[in-house]
Amino acid sequence: MERLDKILSNLGYGTRKEIKQVVRKGFVEVNGEIVKDSGMQVDPEEDKISINGEEIYYRKYIYLMMNKPVGVVSATFDNKDETVIDLLEIDHQVFNPFPVGRLDKDTVGLLFLTNDGELNHRLISPKWKVDKVYYAKINARVTDKDVKRFKEGITLDDGYVCKEAILEILSTSDEESEVKITIQEGKFHQVKRMFEAVNKKVTYLKRIEFGTIKLDEDLEEGEYRELTEEEIAILKGF
Repeated sequence: MERLDKILSNLGYGTRKEIKQVVRKGFVEVNGEIVKDSGMQVDPEEDKISINGEEIYYRKYIYLMMNKPVGVVSATFDNKDETVIDLLEIDHQVFNPFPVGRLDKDTVGLLFLTNDGELNHRLISPKWKVDKVYYAKINARVTDKDVKRFKEGITLDDGYVCKEAILEILSTSDEESEVKITIQEGKFHQVKRMFEAVNKKVTYLKRIEFGTIKLDEDLEEGEYRELTEEEIAILKGF
C-alpha cells in the first residue's frame, strides 16, 4: 500500500501540493469513487486510479535499452555535457532511471537504464559474470599473441590484473584491425586501457551485447525503447 499523492507524484502528475489541490477539486477517482484525501492508502497494483476520467498505468520500475550516441555522458546529471537522461521523454524521466554501468563519452552502443537498483547491482558486479561484448577498431595489427594475453588477463597501467577476456579477430592489417571483445568487468576505460597495455589504440568502440541481449538494430544512435518482458526476464535470471 502507498499514499495516493506519492503514486501520482512519482508518475509526474505534479508535486504533492499540486496533487492535493487536484484531489480536493474531485478530479481523482479510486475504483470509480471520487476521493478527497490525497494521503489515502491505495494498492497501485490492484486499485483502479483515474484522473479527470483517464485511468493511469502505475509501475514501480522501468527498463530501457538505448543506443547511446557519441558525445553524451552516461550519467544522470552533468554540468557541461548532455547526459543519457536528457535523451529520454519526460514520461520516462519521472521514474528517475539511471544508466546500468557506463559507456565512455566517445563510446556508442547498448546501454540499459532502469530505476531497479537490485538489477543494476547484479548486472555490473563481476561476481555474477555477466558478459559485455564490444566491437572495436584498432589502429594496428591484432595478433594471436594479443588473443592469448587477453585470455590470460591483461595488466592495466595501475597494476590491476583484468579477469579473462575473449578477444576475437574479425579482420586485421598493419593499418587497422576489427575485433570483438567480451569482458565481465567494467573498469574505467577498461577496453581502451587493455589495448594500450599491448601498445595499441582503440579508434572506435561500440557495445553490441550485454548479458546475452543484443543491441536492437532498429535503434538509431540516440534512440531508445522499453525492454520486452522476455528481455527483462533474461536480465533478472543472472
